Amino acid sequence: MSRLSTAVLACLLPVTAMAAPQTYVFDGLHSFSNFSVNHLGMSTIQGRFDKMTGEVVLDEAAKTGSLEVKIATASVSTGDAKHADGSRSRDEHLRTADFFNSAEFPDMVYKSSKFNFKGDVLESVEGNLTMVGVTKPVKLTVTSFKCAPHPFSKKPMCGADASASIKRTDFGVKFGVPAIADEVKLTIGIEAYPK
Repeated sequence: MSRLSTAVLACLLPVTAMAAPQTYVFDGLHSFSNFSVNHLGMSTIQGRFDKMTGEVVLDEAAKTGSLEVKIATASVSTGDAKHADGSRSRDEHLRTADFFNSAEFPDMVYKSSKFNFKGDVLESVEGNLTMVGVTKPVKLTVTSFKCAPHPFSKKPMCGADASASIKRTDFGVKFGVPAIADEVKLTIGIEAYPK
């Protein structure tokens, strides 16, 4: 190999190493956040947020990454959106200051601080959740994670499911406790494509 070739290769290697992390943007049609909470000690109420955006930066070689998720709190949906008689529905109540206070805090935000891998498997993500203006550490347990070409379009993509249990009173959301449980299970399902 000539000295010139060696010099060119030496210059390219750091660039290649720096280019290793890949940024993925959420597919809004296939990425949602769901939640469940016990009601009156009798049943579990399920809901989801219909609008969620975010990005994942992943360096598979270095086993590092970052995650930022933004959830529109006004997009909360529990199957009780509007009442014909004009009385307040559950979804409307959840948008008030008793719960998400969507007018003042339109977004719930999760920002990671660390990805935890075991071998090639992403097991968990550590970070902070900000809800109604309060920020608390939350660890997401990753139940599935995969990067592969889309089976139809063949475009590269990544998908993941992650969950955590939080106490809403930690964020100052105290309405209805204990009849409406303090503990809430939060699940984030993501499909994302390279930016």
